[in-house]
Amino acid sequence: MTTSGDKGKLYLVPSPLGDNAPEEVIPGPVLEILGHIGTFVVEEARTARRYLSRAGLKGQIDGLEFHELNEHTSREEIEGYLSLFDGGNDVALISEAGLPAVADPGAQLVALAHRHGISVIPLVGPSSLMLALMSSGLNGQSFAFCGYLPAKRDERRLKLKSIEKISAASGQTQIFIETPYRNDSMMEDILSVCRPETRLCIAADITLPDAFIRTASVGEWKKSGVTIGKRPCVFIIQA
Repeated sequence: MTTSGDKGKLYLVPSPLGDNAPEEVIPGPVLEILGHIGTFVVEEARTARRYLSRAGLKGQIDGLEFHELNEHTSREEIEGYLSLFDGGNDVALISEAGLPAVADPGAQLVALAHRHGISVIPLVGPSSLMLALMSSGLNGQSFAFCGYLPAKRDERRLKLKSIEKISAASGQTQIFIETPYRNDSMMEDILSVCRPETRLCIAADITLPDAFIRTASVGEWKKSGVTIGKRPCVFIIQA
């Protein structure tokens, strides 16, 4: 690890989970910090500009510096972002929704900061994973986040059986997410391969006015006929 006294700090800045007004879900002190940072590493510059404008920086956006970090960003580009911290310049990392660096390519910038002795400052904000877990009624003492499950149906079903087996053996809650356009396919697979008594929580559009959060057995879900649609969603199972 190298250290450098003239490097700025990396602030991990949360963003709303949906089309909330920032002040509804982001603490005031976090919004205040944004006004003192001029360099941002973001997943998508257009989305970040809109967020910052709504967060109180309207009229200042053109004076800010944006760098994108997403699945298309090369390792060399990310290494080059080290220079953004030169001269004590502070940098903010923002993901598309929720907490940065969790199931998010921004984790690579955090790792870079740690390798070079740059202070990492996590800021408070909404986490879809924790909000879903706390509202599920499932085991919050022992849980695992499985991220995105495989996109191919056969592989996804095998993974679902595997994590259900782990949950049954350990009592551990299993949390996972899916790309919104595959939500209903995921739901179909869960209902097809999981045991009727396994409990399933669906938490969609968390923090939004049309939020849907419900926990029931797989058998009960089969009878409900509920579909999720293309909404940001967290899935939680406990066998």
